[in-house]
Amino acid sequence: MKNTVLITGASSGIGLELAHIHAENGDDLVIVARSENKLTELKHTLETKHDVSVHVISADLSLPESAQQVFEQTDALGLNIDILINNAGFGGHGKFVERTLVDDLAMMQLNMMTLTSLTHLYLQGMIARNHGKILNVSSTASFMPGPLQAVYYATKAYVTSFSQALAEEVKHHNITVTALCPGTVDTGFVAAGNLDGLDAWKNAKSARSVAEYGYKGMQKGELVTFNESSLKFLINWIIPLLPRKMVLNMSRQFMEK
Repeated sequence: MKNTVLITGASSGIGLELAHIHAENGDDLVIVARSENKLTELKHTLETKHDVSVHVISADLSLPESAQQVFEQTDALGLNIDILINNAGFGGHGKFVERTLVDDLAMMQLNMMTLTSLTHLYLQGMIARNHGKILNVSSTASFMPGPLQAVYYATKAYVTSFSQALAEEVKHHNITVTALCPGTVDTGFVAAGNLDGLDAWKNAKSARSVAEYGYKGMQKGELVTFNESSLKFLINWIIPLLPRKMVLNMSRQFMEK
């Protein structure tokens, strides 16, 4: 059955690859990001290669009013969103007290508040139709505190927790909610978050491979899906047994340049 899929942050990275994967599987798309030129180019590529319809919405999702504006545009087009993929997000490196507060507040708005607003808005229709899927792109960072990325790690902890709680609430409506929790990924996230030079990104996985794991996990209705079995084992079986101060020290070393 053909679905209509809304993907935020669709102009690059994991969001871009998820757009390609859904188009390859015959789904229509609503692609959302700030760069209208990149989205228009992607629309042309996907519609040329595949028998799909692609709608472009240019929006700065770090603004509080953006979620409502996106919803109103899809509503005006008469679109029912069957699958919502909250992928847009960004991070930032450095000591919290030395970072610009406005940047961290924008990060919180995008990573948490806009994600929550979009989910609330589109979930109404999913429940009414008794059908839907939500994929929230989180991170392995969500399972521990993150010195030198304190706000980013905290926002992802919210995403993973929120996703699982919501999945329980909507399971009787034929709706699934999945949190995708990758490790390091080779995307523009590194440059945008001032993370260049960190050893952690030397073995970063491709955005395509992570997107494929996310797609498969969402289709299966998994609560949390990881793209690396070693990270899954570490997070589920090792980190919970370690003293908190040890985890904090390890986490900080992971982020130190």
